[in-house]
Amino acid sequence: MRLAVTVFIVMCAFAGNSILNRVGVAGYGMDPLSFGALRVLAGAIMLLVLTSARNLPLRGARRWAGAGTLAIYMIGFSWAYQSLPAGLGALILFATVQGVMFATAVWRGQSVPPLRWAGMGVALAGLAVLLWPAGAVRVDASGALAMICAGAGWAVYTLLGQSERDATAATTANFVLCLPLMVSAVALRGELGPLPVAGVLVAVLAGAVTSGLGYALWYRVLPDLAVTIAAIAQLSVPVIAVVAGIVLLSEPLTPRIVVAASLVLGGIALSVLRQRKIGSSGS
Repeated sequence: MRLAVTVFIVMCAFAGNSILNRVGVAGYGMDPLSFGALRVLAGAIMLLVLTSARNLPLRGARRWAGAGTLAIYMIGFSWAYQSLPAGLGALILFATVQGVMFATAVWRGQSVPPLRWAGMGVALAGLAVLLWPAGAVRVDASGALAMICAGAGWAVYTLLGQSERDATAATTANFVLCLPLMVSAVALRGELGPLPVAGVLVAVLAGAVTSGLGYALWYRVLPDLAVTIAAIAQLSVPVIAVVAGIVLLSEPLTPRIVVAASLVLGGIALSVLRQRKIGSSGS
């Protein structure tokens, strides 16, 4: 139960990132690269305070891989929210994460129980229902591509986190090393772009709380989750993002959203039930 509650809190933090990025970039007109760089800076400071900056693993190919994939996610994520709604962006992101992580599990030769495959299928069907264009709805191609890149980066970042011994220290090191990459991206663009006060505050909140603390908590629970369970759990994020959009941004609740949410949560339930049965039979 404690693990389930922790995972739910992390998923809410992930959904919060979608809401905050959409508000900061599209709502307040902040430059996406500058938003991402400030988000990483705030996250790094929060994590350095949390760890007292001690014993940080800053060397090695694995650490730079973590920083690099985090940067890919941050840049793609912020860029995409110039044109994508919060819920739609979360859908594309975690559908990509789902595909990469399940493909990795199969490539590694891991056993995937039939009900877990069924759960993935049901959850993806829910995503398809929510993503399917209706009426005048159009998905911006550049925004979708940026979010797909972000999803691939986040999937690899998640996979790297499964073997970390000290989750908080590893996350802190990733953020610290990611910061110069983000600053370089801003420098290559040649300008900071608009920096409204409200946008800066949103970026700091997204970096310190829903990113820094959220990712540290995610890295901590990852060793206790199978790759496929971690992938399926993240499918709840688009549903949470859609609900948050309805509650916080007054977005309409449609029958399609209700059906999609039911399918996604049902798929997650199928996978978790299977995991519990296996655990019970072995005890």
